[in-house]
Amino acid sequence: MSSVDSFGSKGGLQVGDTTYEIYRLAAVPGLEKLPYSLKVLAENLLRTEDGANITADHVRALAGWDPAAEPDTEIQFTPARVIMQDFTGVPCVVDLATMREAVAELGGDPQRINPLAPAELVIDHSVQIDVAGRSDAFERNVALEYERNFERYQFLRWGQTAFDDFKVVPPGTGIVHQVNIEYLARTIMTREVGGVLRAYPDTCVGTDSHTTMVNGLGVLGWGVGGIEAEAAMLGQPVSMLIPRVVGFRLSGQIPAGVTATDVVLTITQQLRGHGVVGKFVEFYGEGVAAVPLANRATIGNMSPEFGSTAAIFPIDGVTMEYLRLTGRSQAQLELVEAYAKEQGLWHDPSAAGYVEPVFSEYLELDLGTVVPSIAGPKRPQDRIELSGAKEAFASSILDYVDAGDHPRGTGLDESVEETFPASDPIAAGEHADASDGPAEAGHGDSATRPHKRVPVTLVDGTATELDHGHVVIASITSCTNTSNPSVMLAAALLAKKAVDKGLTAKPWVKTSMAPGSKVVTDYYEKAGLWPYLEKLGFHLVGYGCATCIGNSGPLPEEVSAVVNEHDLSVVSVLSGNRNFEGRINPDVKMNYLASPPLVVAYALAGTMDFDFENEPLGHTDAGEPVMLADIWPSPAEVQSTIDSAIDRGMFTKDYADVFAGDERWQALPTPQGATFAWDAESTYVRKPPYFEGMTPEPSPVQDIAGARVLAKLGDSVTTDHISPAGSIKADSPAGTYLAEHGVERRDFNSYGSRRGNHEVMIRGTFANIRLRNQLVPGVEGGFTVNHLDGAQTTIYDAAQAYAAAGVPLVILGGKEYGSGSSRDWAAKGTALLGVKAVITESFERIHRSNLIGMGVLPLQFPAGESADSLGLDGTETFDIAGVTALNDGTTPRTVAVRATKADGSVVEFDAVVRIDTPGEADYYRNGGILQYVLRSLVTA
Repeated sequence: MSSVDSFGSKGGLQVGDTTYEIYRLAAVPGLEKLPYSLKVLAENLLRTEDGANITADHVRALAGWDPAAEPDTEIQFTPARVIMQDFTGVPCVVDLATMREAVAELGGDPQRINPLAPAELVIDHSVQIDVAGRSDAFERNVALEYERNFERYQFLRWGQTAFDDFKVVPPGTGIVHQVNIEYLARTIMTREVGGVLRAYPDTCVGTDSHTTMVNGLGVLGWGVGGIEAEAAMLGQPVSMLIPRVVGFRLSGQIPAGVTATDVVLTITQQLRGHGVVGKFVEFYGEGVAAVPLANRATIGNMSPEFGSTAAIFPIDGVTMEYLRLTGRSQAQLELVEAYAKEQGLWHDPSAAGYVEPVFSEYLELDLGTVVPSIAGPKRPQDRIELSGAKEAFASSILDYVDAGDHPRGTGLDESVEETFPASDPIAAGEHADASDGPAEAGHGDSATRPHKRVPVTLVDGTATELDHGHVVIASITSCTNTSNPSVMLAAALLAKKAVDKGLTAKPWVKTSMAPGSKVVTDYYEKAGLWPYLEKLGFHLVGYGCATCIGNSGPLPEEVSAVVNEHDLSVVSVLSGNRNFEGRINPDVKMNYLASPPLVVAYALAGTMDFDFENEPLGHTDAGEPVMLADIWPSPAEVQSTIDSAIDRGMFTKDYADVFAGDERWQALPTPQGATFAWDAESTYVRKPPYFEGMTPEPSPVQDIAGARVLAKLGDSVTTDHISPAGSIKADSPAGTYLAEHGVERRDFNSYGSRRGNHEVMIRGTFANIRLRNQLVPGVEGGFTVNHLDGAQTTIYDAAQAYAAAGVPLVILGGKEYGSGSSRDWAAKGTALLGVKAVITESFERIHRSNLIGMGVLPLQFPAGESADSLGLDGTETFDIAGVTALNDGTTPRTVAVRATKADGSVVEFDAVVRIDTPGEADYYRNGGILQYVLRSLVTA
């Protein structure tokens, strides 16, 4: 509760028969010119001012914000609520349960460990597409989900009863971000404080990077690591610098044939190219009113892909229409509009007295210039115009095949036809290494791309063949697009037209449909479109993220066998937001993002080697060619279907009892008690070691001496590379551990589902099958060199050997280290392997923060330098001096790094310390954010 009101901003707001306490922005001159997002932060500071951590000077810093200046003022942001998904949420609850015991051991009250802000967890990441393309797929997948995840779900049910203000949305309901915008988001929050009903902007942090989807509703929120979310739940504000804000003006109209997905891929490419890491992006101008809420949410969702902290739309009439459609109460609607208008948060550029905000930077996109697009084969920002997709694929495929493996005319099965044209440099082994990134679109030649045609007989007896570039997964999945009726109904209408023309999906394509909420099912049924999707194999497989997070499930055995035996570079096409290497399926090397209707189109085509403008998808019974343009629904058709098939009642019905769950959830036996009874035999939920031996006072920070390099990595190493979420290989350290504990291979589940077991997750750190550690050139996967004996081994085993010898570790990286999901285990695993510092060219925001939260020092090479430019090959011994300055309450700008080679020569440089705020320095001094919070609670 705020105890200080330096500006006299506290007052009342009458809405209908209810009076709300609010903190008026108008009380502070200068706030009126701020961007919408900074006004939300300003209200947050006014309301939480306590004269100590949050002061009047912080509010004045916002009122006097210089849009052109580089961020240098730290503020404390207190989110109104925390939202989680189960992959990242389970370890959060594990940590909270462990903290209760640790508080008791330090002499405190375990009940102090309780969410102080509403915390909601949506179980959406655990459904795996084991069964697809058949009418019983949903029921079978849900049954398998409960069978695999019984221990996790039982643990979450305990958490729901043991912790106050913590709610769980059970499996089979929807994707966290779609459930958030359709139900959980308040836009304006209310909470009784000291007997008074207070109203304030809805803000949130979430344990998934795509929490930014809620920005489309005018809710300021972003993804954080699980450890930071736990701290927020326990009342710790998020320490941040007042950011630069990029004003993005949208104008024009989306052309016919172009989807919201195409728009967001274009924006992603534009903003990633501009550079918005660590900044807010805010959409403004008269064109905003023409952007439907579903499109706003799609754009906000992709904020992590272009690198911004948030990508927000202000509250306006479109916001109100969506809140009304999705079943919010009349009282809530009236409050949102009245509060937004009272506080200058209502966006209407035509209104009298409207003050256009100032921004740090300005960008614009004419929506009329957007063209149909896809992105891939391994990064969401690598947009390709659909018209050039065939040629772009022909270029990219050169990075994924190796003619040297099968010289022409020797060693090949006669049934396998392999073609490497003599003019193609790949025939001479000159192809680019895959680590160089995808080749530029337009440099390929589809007439000379390599082929390897391998016969295969499918389980239903169909005889066909597979080739490089064949689409083996076509999945409509992920919050990005399944929340948007315009693209979901476009896909269904395209399916109907395809079926009416006699077209079918290619037999080698695993097709699946994973909607983001039950509302999608409702409007498909009301529109009468489900039968057509099912005719093409797009049966309901579950309500969850599924393919987008690596839960695509296994390929058919016969397809998988051929792909692996002949090293085929096959493809997935999905309507998601992530296509990083090794993420989607272990058998699939190339992954492309596309709109839902294009996912259906690629299922019909069956290959990336396809030109939709000039090649037919098939022929009618009369022999007439069917082009994509012939079956693509018009905007008028899509809008007409939206108008007739979607209504408010669908949302009120589906969310009427959202926390209750089905009979499976209700039948789960629920443990009781304030502390959790850990099962020593569990392979899913185990007590982690973070607080073992913890003392009431932190030990002094030490310099790092005699460290060895565990891994030397290149650019764009993602949190998927560091801590994969997908399948666990039988011969990996994690697979060996599970087998030793009596788990059958079929029951391994995924890394994501086992995040409550630190033993599995340590072994899975840096275990991505596509990781390229430059210490072992030419080798993919979680391998390294143990410098103690010179032997090649797994990263986990090497780390264990170093730990036994008392040797600290460092990681060397390139640009954008830690991009991708807000995966706290990427930092937790790094710390538990014994890594003391990560030295890179640049970090992505969330992972840098997570490393500090786990007591790992994030360092950057001097500007313009890299490991390679400094001549570092990873065999050196590292000494890092100057870290001890943190013991004096200061944060050094740089530390001295001394790398000694085997021959005694030395490389020295000053590494930039990426501890960016005083709050982060406190976390690092305490050995991590959770240790800091624990000590704060015990001494409070």
